[in-house]
Amino acid sequence: MARTQRRFWIFGNGPRAVAVGLGLGIMFGLIAGAAQTAQAQTYRVIHNFTGGNGGRDGAIPENGLTRDNAGNLYGTTLHGGNGPCTGDDGLSGCGTVFQLKHVGSGWIFNPIYNFGGGSDGAGPWGRVIFGPDGNLYGTTTAGGEGDCQNYGYSGCGTVYRLSPPAHMCGAFSCPWTETTLYRFSGSLTGVLPNDTVVFDQSGSLYGTTYYGGLGRGVVYKLTLSGGGWTESVIYNFGSGGDAGGPLTGLTIDHAGNLYGTTNGGGGYGYGTVYGLTPSGSGWAENVLYSFQNGSDGGGSAAGLILDNSGNLYSATALGGAGGGGVVFELTPSDGSWAFNLLYALPGSGGYEGPSDILAMDAVGNLYGTTQGNPSMGTYGTVFKLTPSGGGWTYTALHVFPGGSDGSRPRSNVVFDANGNLYGTTSFGGTGSCTGDNPGCGVVWEITP
Repeated sequence: MARTQRRFWIFGNGPRAVAVGLGLGIMFGLIAGAAQTAQAQTYRVIHNFTGGNGGRDGAIPENGLTRDNAGNLYGTTLHGGNGPCTGDDGLSGCGTVFQLKHVGSGWIFNPIYNFGGGSDGAGPWGRVIFGPDGNLYGTTTAGGEGDCQNYGYSGCGTVYRLSPPAHMCGAFSCPWTETTLYRFSGSLTGVLPNDTVVFDQSGSLYGTTYYGGLGRGVVYKLTLSGGGWTESVIYNFGSGGDAGGPLTGLTIDHAGNLYGTTNGGGGYGYGTVYGLTPSGSGWAENVLYSFQNGSDGGGSAAGLILDNSGNLYSATALGGAGGGGVVFELTPSDGSWAFNLLYALPGSGGYEGPSDILAMDAVGNLYGTTQGNPSMGTYGTVFKLTPSGGGWTYTALHVFPGGSDGSRPRSNVVFDANGNLYGTTSFGGTGSCTGDNPGCGVVWEITP
């Protein structure tokens, strides 16, 4: 399976061809904003990944960054490192977790863990996050246990923890200590955990798998018990034809309710936004919205963010009047949720919209990335949406030409204390990876 096909291979249970109409009495907040291209930003690459041929720093950083209080950045690569794996696209290495340490005006790259491809996992797709104990937590799509095959790797995936070293090794960080919290063993426990985890107030963590359960993926909970972690499946997708194929992790509110998106399923087959509410000894699922792949978008591959008023924001990779997906808001209203279309992103009608969560700054501006469509000569953008006169103004902060500055950003956007933006591209750069999307990916910075 070629690298350019990987995203579409995952979406195998995604949208089906149906006649789509929006005459359901749903009032969409369709707002046409003026498009602008920014001139005042400075873009630079702060790290080029070197490649899959034993490249120690890794290759293909699929899913963005996490920032600590000192301004250091952390992320994962799907390939590379020193492990014995060879992916289905020919790239070697079982994946890495890395740190970019901010020193003065520069950055020092530290590979803090290389996956071995066995019981510790392989192919980390999602971001790492900091847990309440100060350790990093994440998932791998493969490795662990079971006879699953993902991206050419064996195993059904893992949830892991990385603990920082007690001291530095000169200018570099010593390797972190990896602990595998849970190994998925097969269908009923879930297969292919592919995004971030979240914690509740008691310290339990939650995540999703794309496959497994009753076939369309699960929401799982890991609870610390007796020095180990016990998994419980709290929801099986597809059991009532409601949804399927969650490509994203979860968002949790102060009451402990969980929210997420699915790439497929729902009333029209183009994905959903769903909520899970604790109910007695179990969880009750509620579909907040089903996408129709019309002007409302479809094929959600991006997770949700929650503002202080309890509103949810996200984006779709398909549909919209502009052909490049949409950015939307869901607002709680009298026991239900109102869908508000904020902006239709420009595109060519392919699967090219955002595939990771948006970011919101202190004044309510939204930021994100689009992955582009190389077959149509586009390689992605970093964008900003600004509330303006009752609508939203779109600004392209950077348009990727598909070369040394990176290509196909599928990441989130993170801020530092000075308002600089950081993210990754899955391909491009100067690394030695080749294929339809050459280059091994980059970490970038945009300075306003």
